Amino acid sequence: MTVNLAKGQQISLSKPDGGALTAVRMGLGWQAAPRKGFFARMTARDIDLDASAVLFSAARPVDVVFFQQLSSKDGSVRHTGDNLVGGTGQGGDDESILIDLERVPEHVDQIVFTVNSFTGQTFEQVENAFCRLIDETNGQEMARYTLSGGGPYTAQIMAKVYRSSNDSWQMAAIGAPATGKTFQDLIPVISPHL
Repeated sequence: MTVNLAKGQQISLSKPDGGALTAVRMGLGWQAAPRKGFFARMTARDIDLDASAVLFSAARPVDVVFFQQLSSKDGSVRHTGDNLVGGTGQGGDDESILIDLERVPEHVDQIVFTVNSFTGQTFEQVENAFCRLIDETNGQEMARYTLSGGGPYTAQIMAKVYRSSNDSWQMAAIGAPATGKTFQDLIPVISPHL
């Protein structure tokens, strides 16, 4: 059963039987908003959003996974590849990041997922954008955060997974708009959400 997250909402990543998740996938999907006006059909456009995962230890970035570095140094977090056009939107994922929770180094306490418009289009030009967390062992969607409403920004701090005090993993929907073409531009904006 999927939990539809609201901005700021948190959920535990424990399985219904009480066991811990071992591997999850953060999927991202989006579509280009339809253009209006006379030339709308003649000027189709693609939207290149990029998903990134920034790994933090005690509020310091220690590694990153994005379209130019598809795996963390230890291999516990992997990007499945860059999608330059999007389009899946409401159903499947346009980009995915796989996390082997059992292999994430002990010092990594948070993994923050960001979305950037590398080509500079704003979220006013995007619709049906979402991120979702899937139990990679059985393919079941556990949580979904849908970006509602566009805006004049080029990035979004979507969500994070983090270790709780008892060393289990949890997820929090962040949904903070930002400006930047890459994850590096977002580090100052991420800090308040750690």
